Amino acid sequence: MTGLVDASAVVGMVGRRPRVLCLGEPTHGADVLLGVRNSLFRELVELEGYRTVALESDCLAGLVTDRYVTTGEGDLDEVMERGFSHHELGAGAGNRALVRWMRDYNEGRPAAEWVRFAGFDGPLEMTHAASPRHALGGLHGYLAARLSPSRLPCDAEALDRLLGGDERWTNPAVMRDPAQGVGRTGAARELRLIADDLVGLLDMHEPQLGGDAERARLFGRTAVGLLRYHHWLADTSPARWEGLAGVRASMMAANLLALAERGPVLAHAHNGHFQRHQSGMQMGGRPLEWWSAGAVVSGRLGPEYAFVATALGELRHRGVEAPPPDTIEGILYALPQDNAVVGTAELAAILGDAAPVPRVSPWYGYAPLDPAHVGGTDGIVFVKDASAIPR
Repeated sequence: MTGLVDASAVVGMVGRRPRVLCLGEPTHGADVLLGVRNSLFRELVELEGYRTVALESDCLAGLVTDRYVTTGEGDLDEVMERGFSHHELGAGAGNRALVRWMRDYNEGRPAAEWVRFAGFDGPLEMTHAASPRHALGGLHGYLAARLSPSRLPCDAEALDRLLGGDERWTNPAVMRDPAQGVGRTGAARELRLIADDLVGLLDMHEPQLGGDAERARLFGRTAVGLLRYHHWLADTSPARWEGLAGVRASMMAANLLALAERGPVLAHAHNGHFQRHQSGMQMGGRPLEWWSAGAVVSGRLGPEYAFVATALGELRHRGVEAPPPDTIEGILYALPQDNAVVGTAELAAILGDAAPVPRVSPWYGYAPLDPAHVGGTDGIVFVKDASAIPR
């Protein structure tokens, strides 16, 4: 255990340099936690050779941010507005500081040494999902520029007719009323077949295609995932919310696995997206269960996947005061260090015969550690006080 949250402490705790190293967070938008993340990620890039930083943000919007950090294209204000999903991500000082550092790091370096940015979430918001137009049109345009029209399942005009107006897809009322969804119409079913055909063409002809095939594969993954998501949005069965959560997790996992093929990845998102155990929640008195992105990626990569959870003591501006002493957070809070890196074996020694109880958060936006599943992490970064708000 160490009071310094640095690269050597984390790599030493994990015991290896995994291909995908995930740092979770128990709440979004806490600038103190993002500052810890930024410092740690900078060291892991500089000292351990990580070359991709992936955040819980729209994978297609992330292309805007990646262009900025690698080439300087665009204005930072515009990039933070257009290059992130989930408003608090683009508006937050912590993510802005990370993007600025990545651009400064890449300035003057050869492309082989650039640190890249990626979003690994789907183009999804709490209120709606994006239209598949951007992803499906991007893949179709890539293939149309390189293959004979006779090889494509349809032309651009037919694709546009099937998609219709984007407002049909992004209608926020669908979240509460699946009957207003368009994901199970005849046109949507035809679009799913077209997406499958286009991805198949990309696979079959990739050796001859060249020229940004990585982006085309991203378009293909996203188009297929979005059409699946809209299919579940229009579902009226009790399985609807499990289907939506599962599709989102599978999109995240597919993006992380694709990024890992390029090289070592640092990923940051809510702890729940990286956990190895099955995710669950209650909705309307019914238990819902699905496998998180972390569970999927861990199953595929084995020891090349690592998950370090972040826990906090206080978040006073959200009403989260000092933790009860019989919780994991309370036991860590009693340690003399303000911040600590604690491996699972060290945590077991600290706990001894104690059986911690779950901490109950007074604020919906903070998720405490679950004592029953801490063994599924590779360790914990503990921040005693995350209450400070930057001026």
